Amino acid sequence: MNVILLEKIGKIGDVGDQVNVKAGYARNYLFPFSKAIPASRENVADFNARKEELLKAANERLSGAEARAAKLNGVTITIEANAGEEGKLFGSIGTRDIADALIAAGHDIEKSEVQLPEGALRSTGDYTISLSLGSEVNAEINLKVTGSDAPAETIAAMEEIEGKTEEDTQTDTQSESEESAVEDEE
Repeated sequence: MNVILLEKIGKIGDVGDQVNVKAGYARNYLFPFSKAIPASRENVADFNARKEELLKAANERLSGAEARAAKLNGVTITIEANAGEEGKLFGSIGTRDIADALIAAGHDIEKSEVQLPEGALRSTGDYTISLSLGSEVNAEINLKVTGSDAPAETIAAMEEIEGKTEEDTQTDTQSESEESAVEDEE
């Protein structure tokens, strides 16, 4: 299917290019997200009339993404998560956690812009995270994942629960042995 691109699409073309793409890709992605229009005679004429406007909008998006990349490049954030003694996290840190930490630090970012090609992070340590801010604009941030011990109150509560459980078990065992002794006497 022949389409006219309304914005730059990686590995396909720039604004205004007439390209041939698969019909499903055009119908399910390019058309619904206003990234392209069918290349009919009327659309080609309309596009040529609007070309300057579309190029200006594309350049504004690119310059905005480059400004964001300049702010974000080299930023270091720290995320604290519950971890075991060997540094393995109880759970994982995903794109949403990283985006939330960046937003809390005062940066404007979307979850979809955070790139974790190897999946969620599952251990403590230092990581370099790539951010895709546009079709050609990327930034890298430094992420430090630190392990936190459970708070003292939580540990005390767990010990108290475990202590009660042991006492209950001992009491249950004693009452069972008393009941069986009574049954034996009968």
